[in-house]
Amino acid sequence: MPTRICLVRHGETDWNAEKRLQGQIDIDLNAVGESQAAAVRPGLVHHRFTAAYSSDLSRAWRTAQIATHGLGLAVSPAPTLRERHYGDYQGLTTDEAVHRHPEMHRQHAARSLHYDYGSGESLADFAQRVMDSLAELAARHRGESILVFTHGGVLDVVYRAAVGRDLEAPRDFPIPNAALNWLEHRDGHWQLISWADRAHLERALDEVAE
Repeated sequence: MPTRICLVRHGETDWNAEKRLQGQIDIDLNAVGESQAAAVRPGLVHHRFTAAYSSDLSRAWRTAQIATHGLGLAVSPAPTLRERHYGDYQGLTTDEAVHRHPEMHRQHAARSLHYDYGSGESLADFAQRVMDSLAELAARHRGESILVFTHGGVLDVVYRAAVGRDLEAPRDFPIPNAALNWLEHRDGHWQLISWADRAHLERALDEVAE
């Protein structure tokens, strides 16, 4: 029996709006992010989940608490689904990184597989951490549907694993805040079901406009 996993990226933070790389720096949601998290809930009510997990970083954890309110789901912390640690690159915008750490930025832009920013986490190690964690959850909940709140970098890795895209290839797919992303795990293989579903967010915007 396959395991179905709905992955949700956290809502917006001020650093998202500034295009400032967060990594494992613990930034909370802004007002837009909290509204996005609340809009996720109606997108989940018609699905039956047996468990919910979340990265323990504030932006994901807060999104999970808001989105699951009233659904009868206790959210369990999943530190292994934290965002990637980017070392000294964390906290910078692209322009700041270009001027302060040009070689670091070059490696980052090239998606160098084994570069760890000197004090961070390589893309290869990060991807291994993420996929091992999700495989363990899929095995634990075989034949069930589970809900996971996490980060953009995690979703980047998961999408590539599901469609067979190289980690080093440029990203050409969206990872919006608070969208729903569905995958299936069966016999050690991942399959993409749907990606970047924002219908619930669009409905919420329509309701505000009415």
